[in-house]
Amino acid sequence: MPPSRNPSVKTWSEKLHIYLGLYFLVFLWLFAASGLLLNHAWRFAEFWPQRQQSTREQRISIPDATTDSARAADLMRQLGLAGELEWTTVRQPPERFEFRVARPGRTIDVKADLSRATATVQEIRVNGWGVFRTLHTFTGVRINAPTSERDWILTKLWSFSMDAVAAGMVLLVITSLVLAYGRREKWISSAIALVSGILLCGFFVFGLRWL
Repeated sequence: MPPSRNPSVKTWSEKLHIYLGLYFLVFLWLFAASGLLLNHAWRFAEFWPQRQQSTREQRISIPDATTDSARAADLMRQLGLAGELEWTTVRQPPERFEFRVARPGRTIDVKADLSRATATVQEIRVNGWGVFRTLHTFTGVRINAPTSERDWILTKLWSFSMDAVAAGMVLLVITSLVLAYGRREKWISSAIALVSGILLCGFFVFGLRWL
């Protein structure tokens, strides 16, 4: 293999490629495995039929907050709940206030009757496969509420980690290009791999629009 024209660039590319790959190893395996679970209905990874459901009723103090999100946060504190607030709604009559709290492995629906100062908490728990699958799409971003913010610290931490994985993948690809350029004597195999990926990805991104 001929020496690279810029050894320092090649050395740094190799280091970045190795250490980023090692740092993101488990994250990438998690996304790869959970992606396979989303893509296939494997029986061994079933989680919804094995879900556990529970319901409890608890006395509450009437929240004096003026916004739905603040009211939900107050009730979550009283009920000992933690997670990402997905949505809130006021039912008829207006004394009925409902919201949902989500976290990987759990979905919690709260139905508060402010006239009776009680809240009914319905919780669904799924097994590890369910948690594994949920992490693939758990972002805290709600399509029907684009201006909402993530309100659970662990959601923010997970979202930050996913941003880091995305940025790390960009760097891994860049270092792959640099290392491939350093082995120009095998440019045909590198070109085939690169062009194949571009064509296939381009087909799904653009080609499906005309089918």
